[in-house]
Amino acid sequence: MNDMVLNSVLVAAVVIAGVYTVMTSRLLHSAIGLAIASAILAIVIFKLNSPLAAVFELSVCAGLISAIFISTISLTGRVTPEELSIRDKERFSRFGILPVLIILVLVALTITRGYIPITLNLPAPPVENNVQVILWGSRFLDLFGQIVVLLAGAFGVVTFFREK
Repeated sequence: MNDMVLNSVLVAAVVIAGVYTVMTSRLLHSAIGLAIASAILAIVIFKLNSPLAAVFELSVCAGLISAIFISTISLTGRVTPEELSIRDKERFSRFGILPVLIILVLVALTITRGYIPITLNLPAPPVENNVQVILWGSRFLDLFGQIVVLLAGAFGVVTFFREK
């Protein structure tokens, strides 16, 4: 399989899992969707030649955070079908058409990526094996990406538990 096609499929899978995580009305499904999105993101980070950041993403985000969410959800009470129906209507009215527009833009960018040359020249990793030098020196973009994903997860949790 072409590497560019695989990268496009992985990015699309992360976006689909993220949208599913936000749009589903069941918290357990949201936690599982978050774990799937984090696992796929770990594959993307590994393909970007950053195995240490990929291991952190997989172990902390896909593993630990999802386990905490699932255990917390298991301690909460059940929702009746009527309350679930009301929650669905509120969720879709809260987000509106925004997820559909985001997906369309990402699909358009994925399709046109083959025609518009975009290159990202990352520096080669240093020869020394000092983790601090590697993380803060040559892998700063990876850490920045993880910070963005962590903040997006925090905003997602705030959105889930926001009161009217």
